[in-house]
Amino acid sequence: MDHSPHNPLPSAPLTRAAQASANRRFALSALGSLGVATLWGCGGGGSDTATTDTTDTSGTGTGTGTGTGTGTGTGTGTGTGTGTTTCSVVPEETAGPYPADGSTASNNTYNVLALSGIVRSDIRSSIGSSTQVGGVPLTITITLTNTQASCAPLAGYAIYLWHCTQDGNYSVYTSNNIADNYLRGVQATDASGTVTFTTIVPGCYAGRMPHMHLEVYPSLAAASNARNKVKTTQLAFPTALLSSIYSSNAGYSASVRNLAAITFATDNVFSDGTALEMTTMQANTGGGYAASITISIAA
Repeated sequence: MDHSPHNPLPSAPLTRAAQASANRRFALSALGSLGVATLWGCGGGGSDTATTDTTDTSGTGTGTGTGTGTGTGTGTGTGTGTGTTTCSVVPEETAGPYPADGSTASNNTYNVLALSGIVRSDIRSSIGSSTQVGGVPLTITITLTNTQASCAPLAGYAIYLWHCTQDGNYSVYTSNNIADNYLRGVQATDASGTVTFTTIVPGCYAGRMPHMHLEVYPSLAAASNARNKVKTTQLAFPTALLSSIYSSNAGYSASVRNLAAITFATDNVFSDGTALEMTTMQANTGGGYAASITISIAA
């Protein structure tokens, strides 16, 4: 037992009155403590519930708010795609009776392809002559493409083009003279697969819709005889426009009657369709017309 001098001396016994007073203070103190404890328990639990239960289960609600914000962003993107271009081989058609390509046609073997000077763009006169045939001026642009290479242009091929005059006649065979070789010519396709001939609007003779003939050769060197050709076809022209041209130009008077008597459906070449042989055609600023077409072969 510690008997150090710091321990206080025992207290004197309380009087009755003092004891009663002390008991009252203890009771009041205990009641006050109990009230504080009760308030802390209710207050804490209520506060937690109010803070965490924020879900509106009624399905409705209202609210207001304001806010500002700024933002910046950058982005880059790249994309690649591939596609296949398709085209169809132009139909094979007859060269007709007047090709003058070295083949046996109309019981003759005329061959203008062997003539010096047949490679030319303006075919309105015979080779070496300055006299041009009559007719409405026409330029025709032909583009040659390859069905085996996504319709890529075929450069360096040769196209031999021929057609009739405004009154429906063919050179060479009309006079039986190879020196009369107007409205015939050969050209090599350029890097775009294109050739352009300067000529006249072809006439319409009895039994056929207006047309032009052409043969395709793999090169200028090969364009010397029909044996070397890789395609023979014919080109068609818009009927309504040709009818208007024929009616407006006296040199085509026979064509007016002949065109009125035939249609593509009754033509022995075009009756199976002209979708791949029909040119587009329009007037140009020089008083003539321009036609164009893209044809394809399997090269």
